[in-house]
Amino acid sequence: MQTREPGVRLTRWPAATAYLSGVVVVNVGFSHHPELDWLWSVLVGGVLALRDGAQRSWGHAVLLWMMAGAGLSFWLGNPAVALASVCAFLISESVDWLVYTTTQRPFAERVWRSVLLSSPVDTAVFLHLAHLWSWDLFAIGSGSKILAGALISLSLRKQSLSQQ
Repeated sequence: MQTREPGVRLTRWPAATAYLSGVVVVNVGFSHHPELDWLWSVLVGGVLALRDGAQRSWGHAVLLWMMAGAGLSFWLGNPAVALASVCAFLISESVDWLVYTTTQRPFAERVWRSVLLSSPVDTAVFLHLAHLWSWDLFAIGSGSKILAGALISLSLRKQSLSQQ
């Protein structure tokens, strides 16, 4: 079982809370305001990167946080959207987790690689299962996730360089 990385600056609870909140906000947003699907697609960009931060603090237990977010989404939002989200997260987060866990690269690089590979998978699965598929939303969702991952990765890389 993966343990927390030594020297992690994020504390456990804020990382989990940010991730859990991100999952719930996006799913409930899609549920109650589907006309803003472009906005939720953009916001999803940060959720996969937040997952990496939570995994850094919580190890494999991050999957429990994902399930808690899914449960809250099911309760607070549309169950069909929550189910689509759970399936998309399980599949894409498995890809994300595999890349993040198996690459023994610096944190910033792992965030970038995992988001780059998992973003299109997450977007395609969610949009298909939620019956929201369009190439526009696919491009917005995937692009926002990749952009968020790139910005976070660059920020982490800059932070790492300034600490050396």
